[in-house]
Amino acid sequence: MARRLKLVKGAGRRATLVYGMRTFAPQQITAVENAVVRLADGSASRITMHVIEGTRAQIRSQLMRSVDAFFELLDE
Repeated sequence: MARRLKLVKGAGRRATLVYGMRTFAPQQITAVENAVVRLADGSASRITMHVIEGTRAQIRSQLMRSVDAFFELLDE
């Protein structure tokens, strides 16, 4: 059973999730490299860009599993 979100003022840390996403034609990609994010303080941080291949249904299913896993890791 899915957990319901409970919003509590001031309860959780705020964050910004950056997840690179774009579709390409099959065999069009030769490499995927880390993305760089420029932060407000002038520093930079790297973000791994994820690649999911398959049909639309397969891609959607994998994306949902990936997002669920991401938040499970944050909860640990």
